[in-house]
Amino acid sequence: MTASSQDSTPSSMAGLFLLLLLPAVFTQKSVPTTATPPLFDPLTQPECTKKEHPKVSIQALSPWMSTFSHPGVRDYSQLTLDLTRNELIVGARNYLFRLDLSNMSLIQATEWAPDEETRRSCQSKGKTEIECQNYIRVLLVNKTEVMTCGTNAFLPLCITREVGNMSSVLERVNGVARCPYDPRHNSTAVVTESGELYAATVIDFSGRDPVIYRSLGGMPPLRTAQYNSKWLNEPHFISAYDIGLFTFFFLRENAVEHDCGKTVYSRVARVCKNDIGGRFLLEDTWTTFMKARLNCSRSGEIPFYYNELQSTFYLPEQDLIYGIFTTNVNSIAASAVCAFNLSAITQAFNGPFRSQENPRSTWLPTPNPIHNFQCGTIDDEGPNEGLTERSLQDAQRLYLMNDVVQPESVDPLVMQDDVRFSNLVVDIVQGMDTLYHVIYISTEYGTILKALATPNKNLQGCYLEEMELLPSGVREPILSLQILHSDRSLFVGLNNRVLKIPLERCSTYKTETLCLEARDPYCGWDFRQRRCTTLEDSSNMSQWKQNITVCPLRNQTTNGGFGPWAPWQPCNNDDGVDGVSSCLCRSRSCDSPAPRCGGKNCEGPTIEVANCSRNGGWTPWSSWGQCSTTCGTGFELRQRSCNNPSPRHGGRVCVGPSRDERFCNEGVSCPQPIFWSPWGSWTKCSTECGGGVHSRVRTCENGNSCPGCALEYKACNLEACPEVKRNTPWTPWMPVNVTQGGARQEQRMRYMCRAHLSDPHELQIGRRKVETRFCPNDGTAACETDTLVEELLKTPVVRVAGAGWSSWETWSSCSQSCAKGYRTRRRTCAGPEGKSAPVACRGSPVEYQDCNVQACPVKGAWSCWSSWSQCSVGCGGGHYQRTRSCNSPVPSNGGDICIGLHTEEALCNTHTCDDGCAARREQVVETEQPVAEHQTDREGGWMAWSLWSACDDSGLQMRSRVCGAQGNTPCVGNSTQRRDCNEIPVILPASGFDKDKHCGGKWINSCLRFVSVCTLGFLFVFMPLYVSTD
Repeated sequence: MTASSQDSTPSSMAGLFLLLLLPAVFTQKSVPTTATPPLFDPLTQPECTKKEHPKVSIQALSPWMSTFSHPGVRDYSQLTLDLTRNELIVGARNYLFRLDLSNMSLIQATEWAPDEETRRSCQSKGKTEIECQNYIRVLLVNKTEVMTCGTNAFLPLCITREVGNMSSVLERVNGVARCPYDPRHNSTAVVTESGELYAATVIDFSGRDPVIYRSLGGMPPLRTAQYNSKWLNEPHFISAYDIGLFTFFFLRENAVEHDCGKTVYSRVARVCKNDIGGRFLLEDTWTTFMKARLNCSRSGEIPFYYNELQSTFYLPEQDLIYGIFTTNVNSIAASAVCAFNLSAITQAFNGPFRSQENPRSTWLPTPNPIHNFQCGTIDDEGPNEGLTERSLQDAQRLYLMNDVVQPESVDPLVMQDDVRFSNLVVDIVQGMDTLYHVIYISTEYGTILKALATPNKNLQGCYLEEMELLPSGVREPILSLQILHSDRSLFVGLNNRVLKIPLERCSTYKTETLCLEARDPYCGWDFRQRRCTTLEDSSNMSQWKQNITVCPLRNQTTNGGFGPWAPWQPCNNDDGVDGVSSCLCRSRSCDSPAPRCGGKNCEGPTIEVANCSRNGGWTPWSSWGQCSTTCGTGFELRQRSCNNPSPRHGGRVCVGPSRDERFCNEGVSCPQPIFWSPWGSWTKCSTECGGGVHSRVRTCENGNSCPGCALEYKACNLEACPEVKRNTPWTPWMPVNVTQGGARQEQRMRYMCRAHLSDPHELQIGRRKVETRFCPNDGTAACETDTLVEELLKTPVVRVAGAGWSSWETWSSCSQSCAKGYRTRRRTCAGPEGKSAPVACRGSPVEYQDCNVQACPVKGAWSCWSSWSQCSVGCGGGHYQRTRSCNSPVPSNGGDICIGLHTEEALCNTHTCDDGCAARREQVVETEQPVAEHQTDREGGWMAWSLWSACDDSGLQMRSRVCGAQGNTPCVGNSTQRRDCNEIPVILPASGFDKDKHCGGKWINSCLRFVSVCTLGFLFVFMPLYVSTD
């Protein structure tokens, strides 16, 4: 079903409800939406005159925000800044993350979940699966280390990790007294520069033993008094700060000094960092623990107290601590923000104590023994050396201060009814003429309030804006807030993600009016640049203007917006041509939002009509198409379509055929077809090897005009022919190196002819032809060498008296390693004085000698495998085999034989025989038997082969046979055969399983009992053995 504004037919709202009930008639003209004239001015309505602070929706914030989330991870409650590496460290359920501060991109994710045994133990104690996870509750960066503590399924664990690599574990310690068991228990911790960890948490599984505990570092571990409700009475720890000589803790607890009923007070407690505990009294216990009440109340004849502290933020530059205070959870919701100066806190601790002599007496003021206690210690040598100046008796009973810490202002800086604040951070902003403290407050339903802390009464309680971080209708508490002053960024931890929001968004305000009326301390109008900028980005402070004199107000004017379309419903339509047709209609209302306080009405149709039914109609017939044949009977067709108009939305389809056919070319006969006959068989290859051709032919039927060739050739037998060798006869002996004494060496030679031929007889050696001639010395017959003889005769022979040959040198190395080479030795002719006289001595200076006359070794190589033979049996498990020969080439003259088996066997027909016993198996062993020389092969009419002849000079043997056929019938085949000499014996596989042996006797019983025994025997039967055929 489709609907669009082009195909729809808008109508009036009144008509819509009529056609949902009964048939109605619609026109195709659009009826514009008009607003009913108001009976009164909307600007005078109460909601339009109500003053509200500005709100920024999540849609408006989305372009500014950076978000990080990880699949399946929840509770992003711990956020810590690592400014040296420009990283945000996040602690969530079962995970630790390192994020880039600039864009929230993931640097490292480290999973830290409890092991399965710990999780099962937790659930066995009655805890749920959600509770039995690892919730990170301590995440503190100290130089190059980060301390991480988690609930670990109600078995607290602390791990010190490397800051740059969270997976690198430096130390593991027990998390008890450093981290709570239950993730719902409030706790806090701080680490000092010297490495001591101060933690405020519960120390037992049930949460009944609260403690402020110091561990690690160089100081001894100390804690508050155990099971003493006067020190800590069901506390909820909020925060801890390392300030000067003290460590301060902020908490709320049940007030022990309140005599009438049960009430909760907010406290600030402190301990000295140099406290080492007591001797004999208050051993391993704080001796400097003190606490005072924090007051945040609305002034009046009867003050209204906000007793429960929820969050704090410390500004070291101003020595200010901001705190969120709320009413009790069971009373009407109300929240406030108060600021406390450290001097006011110190003044309370310097004042008198409040003590109780016995449980039945009232709490009364008690003078302070040490008015301005600054953690002084005892310097005298003795058992109390190093203890603080406070006496142990005073430390045991004087810890609650009488004076209440009062805030900076009489009334809270921010007050809000009907809502509970949860977290806050504070930024310091330089305005045009003053310094502003901007407070960011998170609420229980997922928004952040931006407020000013200022003594100006016109601006007290001002909300500059309220940022909505969740979609409309979704409520979720904000778990944590963290601020980065240098980057002016706010980091927000939610249940399923972490957000980064810039604190200034001045470019949002496009005009001077919007910029100044925003009352934003970060922003002002730059007259030179004509845009809204921060003070740092302004061109000149004299050209930069702010107007923070009154609270900003939200513009109540709202333009109307359409809500979603209602579902489609049936209706009727009369187009005036085809009558009434059924349609679908839907409507929408201008209520998302509705126009208010002078806002514009929605623009566009409120009703859409679509999918109106229409009956189909045929188009005219098309022209007759071309005949399907050029000769002989064919057919031609014509067509029409049902689209004049097309049926639509349930309308009737066209009745009748969409195509019409008729015969054509009925009297035109077709000529006989001319075509090629099928190809004939391929002729025999022209050669048996070395590459030949064979051909096949076809004929043209019913004519001679067939396209293509009648003859086709194809290459065949492309494999190389074997090499054939023939030797020439020896030449006569010829004298060489004749000595003076008549001794000489003689040589003779012959030549070897080689060629790759399919038939060895094709290599023929021609007959030797000898020619002689006589060259007399009288010149009657001219020879080409006459001139050479004449030169030799003219050359005088110079004889040197006393000349003679030197001794023969040693023989040189042979010119070839095999197949007959030669070697030489030399001597020189020298006179008596040692001068060389080559022609003075008779004889040759060089002698030649044959060497390495043995033939070269030939390394054998396997031929290709033959085809597999037939299976030896038809069932019950037999075998078939294939063979190869060591003749490519045959090893000779000491060459290596082929390595490996010359026969391979494989199992076949292993299915059971029909008689039910798989024991009977026949093994047919085919062994090549030599044919007896006297046997007669009558096949083809041939007589028996003769014996093989001796090897000739070419390395071949030959045998022949005689055709004994009667009559004129010729014998088929060759009359002679040749083979290479020096064949290597073939190694045949032997089988110890003779033919006709079967699983009989005792083997039958074994086969029936244990099939595996028969199978194992079968494997042993066909294990190949090597048999020498010498």
